[in-house]
Amino acid sequence: MPRKPLKPKEKRGFPPPDYRYGSQLVSRLINKVNFEGKRSIAEGIVYSAFERVKEKTKEEALVVFNRAIDSVRPLLEVRPRRVGGATYQVPMEVPQSRSNTLALNWILFAAQDKTGRPMFERLSEEIIAASKKEGTAYKKREDTHKMAEANKAFAHYRW
Repeated sequence: MPRKPLKPKEKRGFPPPDYRYGSQLVSRLINKVNFEGKRSIAEGIVYSAFERVKEKTKEEALVVFNRAIDSVRPLLEVRPRRVGGATYQVPMEVPQSRSNTLALNWILFAAQDKTGRPMFERLSEEIIAASKKEGTAYKKREDTHKMAEANKAFAHYRW
């Protein structure tokens, strides 16, 4: 239990950029990979994955990672809205910060779901696949957009 109450999301800042790539997104990815407070291991996993991405694609790893995040980031999502006793799935636009968070989560969960190989290999493969607009994380984005498209009739319930 924290000694001080947590700040609201708007006041809570993002982590500082990581030291190797100078990117805030990479720093957020490291924080999401972080398990049981072992940050050095999380950094090793992410940086090893980026080295592997650089080997396989012959491109700068940060460019491929940013392209992967952009291709997986959702533009629309459905949110439940209760109207007159019925709950409707209302399509809404996703704010920039939330879409980045969702993209990071989807890439990381897709990598974690694959088993049998080291995490840095799975993460690098998912980043490469997402940058090519394929893979599990990209499919999750497409499913989210399909649901929003299917429920377009309830868009007038937006608040």
